Amino acid sequence: MTTPLISANRLNQSTKSRLLGLVLGAILLSICLIYSVTLGARDIPLRVILESFTTFDNSYDHLVIQTLRLPRSLIAIAVGAALAVSGALMQGLTRNPLAETGILGIEAGGALAVVGTLFVFGSASTSVYAGMAFLGAGVAAVTVYLLGSLGRGGATPLNLTVAGAAMTAFISSITTAILIVSQRTLEEIRFWLAGSLAGRDFDLFLQVLPFWGVGLVLALLLSRQITTLSLGEDVATSLGQQTLRIKLLTAISVVLLAGSSVAIAGPIGFIGLVVPHAVRFFIKTDYRWILPYSALLGAILLLVSDIAARVLLKPQELPVGVMTALVGAPVFVYLAKSKVKK
Repeated sequence: MTTPLISANRLNQSTKSRLLGLVLGAILLSICLIYSVTLGARDIPLRVILESFTTFDNSYDHLVIQTLRLPRSLIAIAVGAALAVSGALMQGLTRNPLAETGILGIEAGGALAVVGTLFVFGSASTSVYAGMAFLGAGVAAVTVYLLGSLGRGGATPLNLTVAGAAMTAFISSITTAILIVSQRTLEEIRFWLAGSLAGRDFDLFLQVLPFWGVGLVLALLLSRQITTLSLGEDVATSLGQQTLRIKLLTAISVVLLAGSSVAIAGPIGFIGLVVPHAVRFFIKTDYRWILPYSALLGAILLLVSDIAARVLLKPQELPVGVMTALVGAPVFVYLAKSKVKK
């Protein structure tokens, strides 16, 4: 008689501790946001930041806060959360520990679509870039999955990783060829291709926010089904799950999240690879918790990376994609050695 009570108490304690972790993560994210707005080529006191919201006077510092640093910081939060959640979704859907939008060619596909649009039509609106990034990301995702399915054993983690690496190399070569041929395209987009948050404003943020929002809500609604599907397609089917429908909806969520992120910040790699694995140190298989924790940790990681990119060589700055690669590349090598063999 006491066993169910003990189990229920442990479950309640686990839920409370996870909720507390989310609250602490939100507090840490808020602190990072304050530091992100404060630090830069010119440090601005917290008092001035608060005054820019209460008594805005069009001064230089107030304009920098409202038109540059705050939008950039909010975009870093949104992009980091989107990339981390999309990576977690892909790892759960494919049961591939190396699945990530950059490694499986999705970011390269979005980047090629944006570069190709700029090369053919010249400068266009952000909404056009976003639409093309979605299209390129979706085509790349479908192509990699189909190529991986052709290998022996079907779409295994190793087959998908090899197909993704091959597709990324192929797409990147086409992108490079376009940039070599068109100096104008290279000049307009070279900083973006390295993954950058510089120069983004509220208009860009608001244009892409609906795509992020729909993708994130859809991911959270699918969290229970992803948990079941991550245990194996046979298990999910035996429990009455419509696996094809779940895969399609998950793919739509991934394309919305990754495509919008590529459209506004360029291809930023490794966030979607590193963050879900870090979350699984504490939460093993339940995607109802993995996804919100990934969103928080991804936002924090990209925001901190952007702060480092701005202050390490100030007054100059590095593309934030360089900072995430410095963290993510060693983790990728470790995971490739320790998990793909399994």
